[in-house]
Amino acid sequence: MTDSFSLLTDVFKCFHAGSCPRQSSADVAAAIFSCVCGLSCSPAAEEEQEQQKNSRGELSCMSVTLVENMVSLLNQDQDQDQPADVTQFCVDAVSLLFHHMDLMTQLVRHFHSEEQIVSHLAAKCASTYVVYYLLKSGAVSVVWQQKCVEVFHCSAPGAELDVCLWSLTEVLKKLLKTAHREVIRTLVSAFDSALSALCSAFLSEEKQHWMVLTSSREHWGTTFCLLLDLLEALTASGLTCDVSLKSQKSVYAHAPALLTAVASSSEYYVKKRAMLLLKRAVLQKAGEDWTSGEASTRERLGSDVNVLAQTVLTAVAAEWLQSVQVESESFFGGTRRTRVDEGQKPDCVMLRAVSLLLLKSMELHVQTAGAGAAAAADGVAEVYEYLQRLWTFLRRCSVQLSAVTHLCCWLPLLFGEQDDDMMEAAKASLCIFLHHRLRSGSDNLAALDAACASGCNPHCHFLSLLQSVSFDHSLLLDFLISTETCFLEYFVRYLKLVASDWQGFAAACEKVASSSHSRTPPPTQRHEAGCSSRVQPTGGGVGVGLRLVAYESSDESDSENMEVPVCAETQNPTFNVKAPRLLTDAAVSGQNSSCETLTRAVVCLSEVGAVVTRLQTKKLFPYNPTSLLRLLAQVQTCSQQSPLSHVITRQ
Repeated sequence: MTDSFSLLTDVFKCFHAGSCPRQSSADVAAAIFSCVCGLSCSPAAEEEQEQQKNSRGELSCMSVTLVENMVSLLNQDQDQDQPADVTQFCVDAVSLLFHHMDLMTQLVRHFHSEEQIVSHLAAKCASTYVVYYLLKSGAVSVVWQQKCVEVFHCSAPGAELDVCLWSLTEVLKKLLKTAHREVIRTLVSAFDSALSALCSAFLSEEKQHWMVLTSSREHWGTTFCLLLDLLEALTASGLTCDVSLKSQKSVYAHAPALLTAVASSSEYYVKKRAMLLLKRAVLQKAGEDWTSGEASTRERLGSDVNVLAQTVLTAVAAEWLQSVQVESESFFGGTRRTRVDEGQKPDCVMLRAVSLLLLKSMELHVQTAGAGAAAAADGVAEVYEYLQRLWTFLRRCSVQLSAVTHLCCWLPLLFGEQDDDMMEAAKASLCIFLHHRLRSGSDNLAALDAACASGCNPHCHFLSLLQSVSFDHSLLLDFLISTETCFLEYFVRYLKLVASDWQGFAAACEKVASSSHSRTPPPTQRHEAGCSSRVQPTGGGVGVGLRLVAYESSDESDSENMEVPVCAETQNPTFNVKAPRLLTDAAVSGQNSSCETLTRAVVCLSEVGAVVTRLQTKKLFPYNPTSLLRLLAQVQTCSQQSPLSHVITRQ
């Protein structure tokens, strides 16, 4: 035992130093195999000393870790300049262990070990080798596959099922990072039927199923969350690869069961994990934190996402939101009790997930709604009924949101801490508003009044966004350049709306300025609230831009057929931003305040256009912004043609 420890220690030291071990690969492989087998083949506990038992366990863990390190080295890219002798040593040792000594059989035996550290290290080592073997041969390890399939068919929550779920998820994640589509197809196909059976056994729409599961199974919460992790990885594999297997659609197929889990589970962390999975599924962003490349099958999966959206809306109509419980916000280390005078702060992560799930489902619903007159009338009423249900839910769960009088403030209040979710929510709200205006036949101002009554006025949302960044154009520029949010798509759509509805934009400036619930503190300097401080567009040229990952041009950021603005188009816009004079806080009140909000918004947009034009001229902007600049110029033209004195004050 001492000799084995010394040998393994020497090998670890050599790998750490980047040198080849002195021992032969055959000797090292034999020592490793002996140590791994020693734990499972050791004498009964009563026949050996406790110290010897612990030593065997430590040696087994050390051996498994060494194997995992060697396989990881072989999985690394070839451009990392590993010494050839070290690489060859690992190839020889791994080949001896897995091809001649059948180490995988010993590893899967440890999956049901009572020692969690042993079972985890065995699963980690097995998963690493499975990835290596898949990439090298294009085949799945038969021993590992048979073990996992056998356990999946048993479907009993426990340590062994947990390890198998974790192992398969880990393999999928590693393959998704490297975007090996054919290999992923091979892997998922091997487990498709077993995973479908597992999901059918675990995911039920009946509340009684969850009551029995939570009361009779001690480890069901951990097992269920591991299953959700695997479902997210499977969904991500369907988004990134040209594969369409049953198990990859499990989230969509079992959406009613996941909604039931959110409403019925006794464990809050299970509710939250299921809710976050549903949110990512409807946004088609499953696994976005650890996948490489772009989703290639979003259009093909559109029908599945639409089914998910209809499932969500059906549940909401059946009072599902009343069953969703939201606890206090979480902190590092868990949750905390709040003082009586401090007020209860809800878990905003959960609130955002529920809100975005419903908003996105409504967006998908209105995009596929029928075009008949009766369908249009029913659709408008239906959409705003969903919004009212959402607002009732938010007021029940959040004291802060319940105090809001201008309902459009709810979006920046709830989503202000999460930029990507806020942009998705704003884009969905904009789509819902455009649908309402088109189907209701109302004029612009009437549609805006109805939207404000339901917290869905896109002008108020955009102005609140500008207030939250203190009208700083550089932050909007960051959003435009970043690929982490859908801001470009949202911004282009919204600018089209502003150019066709300037009167509504000006009216929203008045409403937002008079609201007492603005989240943004007054800036240290204010622009003059005069009607003369408008930005004049001047002639100029726009160069050809470079490419961004998501778009070649800002034209591609909007596929919808929106209204053509009534303002005159500017073919070659450039932006000349004149800094207005500054006023003290005392000089801004009443109509001046709304006039100032409008002025600052126009100046901010003008500054964005000026900076984008300058970067584009120097070929420093990451994509072709010609369409974006044209829309910004149209907004400036609208501000010039519609003086602020024409802002309609509505009582």
